[in-house]
Amino acid sequence: MGTLGLSRPAADVADDLSALVRHDASGADAFDVAVKGARCANCIAKIEQGVGAIPGVEQVRLNLSTGKLAILSRYVPPQLILRRVRDLGYEAQPFEAAECLTAEKAEGRLLLRCLAVSGFATVFAMGLTDAVWYGGGDLADSTRQMFFWLAGAVAIPATLYAGQVFFLSAWRGIAARGANMDLPISLALLLALGLSIYQTVQSGRHTYFDAAIMLAFLLLVGRYLDYRLRDRARDAARHLLALQSLLVRRTAVNGSVETVAAREVAVGDRLLLASGDRVPVNGILEDRATDFDMSLVTGESLPQMLEMGAAVPAGAIVTGTAVILRATAGVDNSLVADLARLLEAGQQAKSVYVRLADRAARAYVPTVFAFSLLACAGWLVAGASLSIAITSAITVLIITCPCALGLAVPAVQIVATERLFKRGVFVKSGDALERLAEITMAIFDKTGTLTAGAPVLQNLQDVPPDVLERAARLARASRHPLAHAIAAAAGTGPVAPDVREVAGSGLECGSGDRVERLGSAAWCGAQADVHQLWYRRGSEAAFGFLLQDEMRPDAAALIREMQHRNIRVEILSGDNTLIVRAAAAQVGVTDWYASFTPQQKAARLQSLSAQGYRVLMVGDGINDAAAMALAHVSIAPGTATDISQRASDMVLRGNDLMPILEAYDVSRKARRLVLQNFALAVLYNLTAVPLAALGFVTPLIAAATMAGSSMLVTLNALRLAAGKAR
Repeated sequence: MGTLGLSRPAADVADDLSALVRHDASGADAFDVAVKGARCANCIAKIEQGVGAIPGVEQVRLNLSTGKLAILSRYVPPQLILRRVRDLGYEAQPFEAAECLTAEKAEGRLLLRCLAVSGFATVFAMGLTDAVWYGGGDLADSTRQMFFWLAGAVAIPATLYAGQVFFLSAWRGIAARGANMDLPISLALLLALGLSIYQTVQSGRHTYFDAAIMLAFLLLVGRYLDYRLRDRARDAARHLLALQSLLVRRTAVNGSVETVAAREVAVGDRLLLASGDRVPVNGILEDRATDFDMSLVTGESLPQMLEMGAAVPAGAIVTGTAVILRATAGVDNSLVADLARLLEAGQQAKSVYVRLADRAARAYVPTVFAFSLLACAGWLVAGASLSIAITSAITVLIITCPCALGLAVPAVQIVATERLFKRGVFVKSGDALERLAEITMAIFDKTGTLTAGAPVLQNLQDVPPDVLERAARLARASRHPLAHAIAAAAGTGPVAPDVREVAGSGLECGSGDRVERLGSAAWCGAQADVHQLWYRRGSEAAFGFLLQDEMRPDAAALIREMQHRNIRVEILSGDNTLIVRAAAAQVGVTDWYASFTPQQKAARLQSLSAQGYRVLMVGDGINDAAAMALAHVSIAPGTATDISQRASDMVLRGNDLMPILEAYDVSRKARRLVLQNFALAVLYNLTAVPLAALGFVTPLIAAATMAGSSMLVTLNALRLAAGKAR
C-alpha cells in the first residue's frame, strides 16, 4: 500500500517460511500473519471465512487491534495462506512484532501528513473560490479563471496525495472483486477533480476543487482518530510482554555467574535473583525461603513467604533475601506469556463487536452507487448533456458521503468523554460507551478496587505512644506493606540502628535482653490471633497491631445503585475466603469468589459471556488485566497498575468509585442520542438525494450541505454536555 504498506514484498510467498511455523501440543501447525487494511467486522468475517475455506485449516482468528491473523492448520503451506489473504484484497506478511510495529508507526505518520496537507489545501482552495462566489459579479472572466487555476494548482496535487489512503484501499477492493466504502469516496474525489478541470478548461463558471479537498480532509480526520484508537488498544499486550525483556543472572556448574537475556533461559537453568528482581520464568525455589510480591498472581500487595521447593511463577518479585531459582519453563511458556495471550484474546473479542456505525454502513456502498447511476442515467434519458449527467452523479456521491453517518457516533462520544473527564473518568476506547450502555453484570476485584489497596493501622487508639514509636523505628527500615502502615501511623522519625531482616519472620535490632523484634506472632512469642504484626522488646509482653485494608467510602453506595439499575454484581478476588467474605458483606454483595488466579478470573468472564451476560469488569492489578480484556467493557481505578490501565476501556482519575455510575448513566443517554443522530442522517439523505439527483444542488452546495448535516448531528450531541445523564 505504498508507504502505508508492510516492509516485506509480495514476492515473499515464494520464500521458505517453514522456520516461522510453530507446532503445538496437538501436532497442529501454528502460523501468524500480519494483515494490513482490515478495519471493520466485515473485514474480519471476510478474511476468517476466506482463509478458513482452505483445506487443512482448522482455526482462524484475526485480531483487528493488533492486525495479527492466527492460523492453526494441518500441512498447509504458509505461502498458500499469505496468497489467500492477498487475493482477498489485503496486504499480508509473516507476523514479526518489530516489523509490524514499524509499519504501524509508518501508517500513522502517513495519515498525519495527509491530514496536514489536506487541511492546508482546504483553507487555501476555499479562500480562492470564496473570492469568486462573493465577488463574482465584479470579477472579469480572466480573473475568475485565474482564481480557478490557482485553486486547482493546490487542490489537485493535494487531493491526489491526501486521498491515496482511500484510492489504494478502493483499488484493493476492486482487485479482490469487491467494493468497500472507500470506493464511492474515491470516485467522488476523482470525478469532482475531473469535472473541475473540464469546467476550468472550458471557461465555465463553476468548479469544485474546494469540495474535493474539503471532503478528503473531513474523512481523514475520522481515519486518523480510528488509527489512534487501534494503536492505543495494542498497548496493554505490548507492555505486559515487556516484562519478558529482562536481563537475568544465570549460574554455571562451576559457580560462575553470567548475565543473559531472559529469552535465553532454558529449562533446568539456575538463576540468581536478588531482592527487588522480577522472576523472568516459572521456576522452583532451590536454596532457602524468602518473601515474594505475588501481586501478578493473586492481586494482593502483601508479600508471601515461599519455602524451599515451592513453585514460583514468572512475574513475581523477590522482596526478601537473594535466592536461587531453577527454571521449569521458558519465557514463552510462562505466566506472563499466558497473560499476554489472554489479553490478546480479549482484545479480539472486543474487536469483533459490531459498532452501530458499522451496522448502519453495511448498506451504504450499494445504495449510494444505485442512486448515483440512476441520477446519471435519468438525465441522459431526459436528453441532458453528458456533463450535466456526470455533475448530477458527482453531486449524489458527495451529498451522500458518510460524514454525517461517520460523525453520528464520534460526535456523541466526544461530548460524552469530555463530560466524563470532568467527572473523573478517562474514556480510552472508541466504542467503550456503547458497550457500557449494554452491561447486565458488574464484577469487581477486591484489593485496590473496592478497598484502598494498602493496610491501615486499625487499633491506633489502643497502642501506647512509646510502643508505636519503637516499632516504627524498626518499620522504617523495611519495604514491607505492613511495616509501611506502622511507619505511616507513627509519622516521620529516626530509624533504629543495625536493623536486621529475617526472611519469613520480621525485623530485629539490638541483642541479648534488649533485642527488639517486629514481625510474626510466633517470632515475637505471641499467640496468633487477628493481629497481623507484633512488637516485642526483650522479655516484655508482645503487643499486637491490627492492620486491615479499608473499604473505599463509596463502594457500598455504588454497588447499591448498580443493583437498583438491575445490574447483577459479583466480587472476584485472589485473597483468602475469610477476607473476601467480610468485604462482600460490607458492601452488600452475595455472589463472591476467593483465591482466584488470573486464569480462573479470565475463565469466569468467558463463562459468563457464554451465558449471555455482558460484563463490566473493574480491577486494578496485573492479575486482573486478562479478565478486563475479556470483559464486555472494563474500568480501572487511577491507582491501578499500568498494565491494568492499558487493558481497560476507562480509567478513574481519583479515588472515588461513584464516577462509574455516572459513566453508566451517560453511556445510556449517549446511546439514545446516537440513535437520534442516525435518524437525522437518514432524514438528511432522504431529503438531499432527490434534490441532488434532480439537479437542484451543485457539487459545491452538496459539500456544504454535507458539512451542514455533520453540524446537525454535532449540535444534537451537545445536548449531552448539560443536564442529568439519566
